[in-house]
Amino acid sequence: MAQTTVVESYSGPTPKELARKHGLGAAGRLPSLPEYTRLIWSYRHFIWEFASAKVSAALGNTRLGMIWQVLTPLFNAGVYYVIFGVLLNTKRDVDNFIAYLCAGVFIFGYTQSVVQAGVQAISGNLGLIRALHFPRASLPISIVLVEARNMIASMAVLIAIVLFTGEPLTWEWLLAIPALLLQTFFNAGFTMLVARLGSKLHDLRQLIPFIMRVWMYGSAVLYPVTQFTQHLHGWKLAVVQANPLLVYIELIRHALMEDVPLAGTPTRLWIQAIIWALVVGIGGYAYFWRGEKGYGRG
Repeated sequence: MAQTTVVESYSGPTPKELARKHGLGAAGRLPSLPEYTRLIWSYRHFIWEFASAKVSAALGNTRLGMIWQVLTPLFNAGVYYVIFGVLLNTKRDVDNFIAYLCAGVFIFGYTQSVVQAGVQAISGNLGLIRALHFPRASLPISIVLVEARNMIASMAVLIAIVLFTGEPLTWEWLLAIPALLLQTFFNAGFTMLVARLGSKLHDLRQLIPFIMRVWMYGSAVLYPVTQFTQHLHGWKLAVVQANPLLVYIELIRHALMEDVPLAGTPTRLWIQAIIWALVVGIGGYAYFWRGEKGYGRG
């Protein structure tokens, strides 16, 4: 007589429910943007230590170390002053051209350094990416942290220059803090943008110096901003004045200097600075997040 086997049905949790209960996810799944943000926060100590290691590696073999982070923009400002301020006489329309020029050079150099390093954030760390599992946004964020630390030292020198050249110390100087924070948020988003582009377009690394040079000439770093109103009108002037780096440079000049010519009213500059920080900061972050699964492949 044939035996009948009775199979009892399993009424426990499904594998998906067990995985969800214990915080497991599908391999290779792109986390949602909020999940990705929480993951980056959980790696904050790694990001800070990685940024500190990059500083030590970059300057550890030099005698002056961190001082080079201050000397470099000072040397650049000196060269630009001789060429543009003295030889081309662009200083005639600004009372305190030395402070005006240094503010432009230091603030522009902050974004320039971030972008030049950010374009290699992925392509320059392929060994680390392929060996370890961590949110790839940690790499461009660490670059922003490095340059933000350098910028603090540069601002101390800039303040000394502004005071030495005769500018009075006022409460408006405190406006430099939110202006730099907005620029840092802008830098973070722009760094992530070029980091993803640089991971696919390796020739972008060669183009960045030329792009930044053109950007500098369009940001009134080396000459008075009044040159724009004298030679441009209508939509052309509006486009040039909406340049984000021009906006952040003008805000710092407005905070640290008295009676300085500006590219627009302070209110308009602040509105533009906030918009650029939000659009580029959030947009660059989302754009980088969308490519998370592809970094280090190929």
